Amino acid sequence: MNGYEKHDLHEDHFGAKGSVVSAFDAFPKSKPQYVTRTAGGGKWTVAMAFVSLVLLWSEVARWWRGTEEHTFAVEKGVSHDMQINLDIVVHMQCSDLHINVQDAAGDRIRAGDKLHKDKTNWNQWVNARGVHMLGRDSKNRVVTDAGWQYLAHTDEGFGEEHVHDIVAAGRKRARWAKTPRVHGPADSCRMYGNIDLNKVQGDFHITARGHGYIEDFNHLDHDQFNFSHIISEMSYGPFYPSLVNPLDKTVNVAKANFHKFQYYVSVVPTIYSVGSNSMRTNQYAVTEQGKEISEYSVPGIFFKYNIEPILLSVREDRDGIFVFFVKLINVLSGVLVAGHWGFTLTEWVQEVKGKRRRVSGGEGMLGSKEAYD
Repeated sequence: MNGYEKHDLHEDHFGAKGSVVSAFDAFPKSKPQYVTRTAGGGKWTVAMAFVSLVLLWSEVARWWRGTEEHTFAVEKGVSHDMQINLDIVVHMQCSDLHINVQDAAGDRIRAGDKLHKDKTNWNQWVNARGVHMLGRDSKNRVVTDAGWQYLAHTDEGFGEEHVHDIVAAGRKRARWAKTPRVHGPADSCRMYGNIDLNKVQGDFHITARGHGYIEDFNHLDHDQFNFSHIISEMSYGPFYPSLVNPLDKTVNVAKANFHKFQYYVSVVPTIYSVGSNSMRTNQYAVTEQGKEISEYSVPGIFFKYNIEPILLSVREDRDGIFVFFVKLINVLSGVLVAGHWGFTLTEWVQEVKGKRRRVSGGEGMLGSKEAYD
């Protein structure tokens, strides 16, 4: 009828030929001559490609960061020793300062004999506005010309950097940088180094010669007191210069000769773990108090530290490579399915609108009904 019976229209002409196995193909194809490319399909393809790239980049970034798990527990092991790492500049001569530690075990340690003391100039460490001279470069990293040999990471504190970066930086060799060459007369003292202490509550303090201890008979005149100080490093446990602590880059200026600075420190043992690699250190919280005192009191800089009986564990986990690829495939599949449904829906809407136009258009090729009346 109508001549269609003369044409050999067969379903095989519209599909791709293949072997017997092709009969089980769940993804039928059409020949290129039967496929029509449309502007709408192109727009949806570009949109799906853009969304796929954004989601894939987000998934890769999330996998690279990993997931951090923070857990608290009672510290099981018993350790007896602890190390204090200090780098401080005091606006007084080195010969006029005494550094000692008195802990809860009753031991007194002359810390001044274990620290390096270098003469320096106060203006080389603090600018005119009273800000630490350790600045930052274009990548927001601390400039190490006057301070550390290695201080690569941003000043974000514990737990805010990626754990794998912290562990990797902890493998670098810890070095104390040299004191800058003195320009002009030396009016300050830089004291730096490591001190081994008992792992108990204690008091680490810096006082003036002849004040604070009965055996110190060499008395320093009161008008020479100036306990203005700059803390470049104050940490507990193994020395990791890459980790920035709450007291790092602290500048405090004494307003009078008899001025007392007190820092109350709560030390928390911490373990950072990434896979089989781990790094054991300590972090701490600090409260500061500074005030003028009478001549009957002892001026100085006092660090009162307490060891908390808890252990903070920060572990970073990352999915395996197989799971990671499965997630990427899921993202691409979801975008393709959503894009297909979106394209189908828009095509259907356009088809419905086209039918309505043809129905409501009114006139055909021979005119409207009213033309025959």
